[in-house]
Amino acid sequence: MKINGNEIKPGNVIEHNNSLWVAVKTNAVKPGKGGAFNQVELKNLLDGSKLNERFRASETVEKVRLEQKDYQFLYEQDGALVFMDSETYEQLELQRDFVGERAAFLQDGMIVTVESHEEKPIGIQLPGQVTLEITEADPVVKGQTVSSSYKPAMLENGVRVMVPPFITAGEKIIVDTSDVTYVKRAEA
Repeated sequence: MKINGNEIKPGNVIEHNNSLWVAVKTNAVKPGKGGAFNQVELKNLLDGSKLNERFRASETVEKVRLEQKDYQFLYEQDGALVFMDSETYEQLELQRDFVGERAAFLQDGMIVTVESHEEKPIGIQLPGQVTLEITEADPVVKGQTVSSSYKPAMLENGVRVMVPPFITAGEKIIVDTSDVTYVKRAEA
């Protein structure tokens, strides 16, 4: 679907320079002289590189629709993560480095959304928050103020996270998967 350069919004995926790009930020500029343009910060969906580009209102770009499908995480084998389409039971294998460091948050049976373009996976979305158990946490140092100090703790999946002083080993907490931060103590 063709759209004008001034219609590009953050989150849009466009085809540009023979590659797929997602618009991260856009800024409509109306200079005193000359025509208006849209200053767009783009991120390449295939290799992660960034690009700043100007699109005039008269230019057209190809807006790409990504197919989104839910898959269930089954297991990891030899560096490959195996997912299953819950409707067709077809399996999909993705390399661990495709998912990146967030692969540590995958749990058996977890539902993820895989984005693909022309049958080729280009992105994956994990649930926003997961519940994990603390395996080790530093003891509280007396005299520390609660408001200013967080302490390091190790999660059951081997990821380090900063937690408030009152959290101890064996407790379950909720962690934000996008920026790997403590959200709150999980309810028992």
